[in-house]
Amino acid sequence: MSFSLLRELIFQKNNPSVMGLDPRLEYIPPHIRDGKSVGDALFEFGKALIDATADILPALKPQSAFYEMYGLEGVAALDKTIRYAKSAGLYVILDVKRGDIGSTAEAYAEAYFGKYSAGADCVTVNPYLGSDGVMPFIKAADKYNKAVFVLVKTSNPSSGELQDTDCGGRTLYMRVAELAKKWNATGRCGIVAGATYPAQLAELRCELPDMFFLVPGYGAQGGKAEDVALAADERGEGVIVNSSRGLMCAWMAAGGDGRDFAKLTREAAEKMRDELSAAIMERVKK
Repeated sequence: MSFSLLRELIFQKNNPSVMGLDPRLEYIPPHIRDGKSVGDALFEFGKALIDATADILPALKPQSAFYEMYGLEGVAALDKTIRYAKSAGLYVILDVKRGDIGSTAEAYAEAYFGKYSAGADCVTVNPYLGSDGVMPFIKAADKYNKAVFVLVKTSNPSSGELQDTDCGGRTLYMRVAELAKKWNATGRCGIVAGATYPAQLAELRCELPDMFFLVPGYGAQGGKAEDVALAADERGEGVIVNSSRGLMCAWMAAGGDGRDFAKLTREAAEKMRDELSAAIMERVKK
C-alpha cells in the first residue's frame, strides 16, 4: 500500500503534519525574487523550505494551481520541486483536486502517476462525478504503487451548500464517505476532511475507522490541534494535517525582510508538530 510509506515517515519523525506549498510570488521574500525568473524564484523558495524542514516533516503538499497560474515556468518549477522533495525523502501529496469523466480521468491519472510524471506519491481527487471520475485514479494508483485522497468534507466556508445536503437520509458527504470505503478496497484511497468542522471529523472517523485522513484547515483557516485530533484513529494514527500559509508564510507573520524565512518556517513546523502530537496523545488517553 502506498500509504505505508507515509505511515512509516510519520512514525520515524513523530510528526503527523505536512507543509502545503501555495507559492504566490508575494509570499516569496524579495531577496529570493529579485533578479530571478518566476520559475527560478518559485523553485528556490520551495527548495529552501524543503531543506529547512525535510528532517522533521514527513510530507510536502504542493498545490498545483499556484504553480500553473505562472504558465509554463510555473509548471516546470512544480515538476522540479516534486522531484527535489522526493530526493529529500519526503512523501509528496500533489494537490490537484481533479475530477472528470472516465477517459479524461484516465489521462489525468497517467499525467500524475505515469512514466512522464514528476513522481508524486499521491493526488487529491474531486469525487463528485462518482466512480467514473475516481476509479481511473485508483487503478493507476494500483499500477504505479501510489495513493489518492478524495474530497469528502472540505474546510471552506461554503462546503455545506452541497456536502451537507440530505441524500437519502444521510448527508451527501457521508454518502461520499460510504463510496470512499468501497474505493479503498486495495488500501489506496484516503479522504480529505477539514479541521474547520470538528464534529464532522469525528463522525467521519467513526464511519471510516481504518482509512487515512488528510486534514486541511489547521492554523490560518482556524482549525485547532484539539479539532484535528478527532481525525486520528484509536491508535492516534491514520492522519496527516496540512498547514500552508502558517508554515510557508511564517516570515510574513514575524515581519522583517524575510531573509530568515527558512528558519522561521522550521520553527513554525516544530511548534505545529508538538501541538498536534500532544493533542493526539491526549485524545488516545481518553
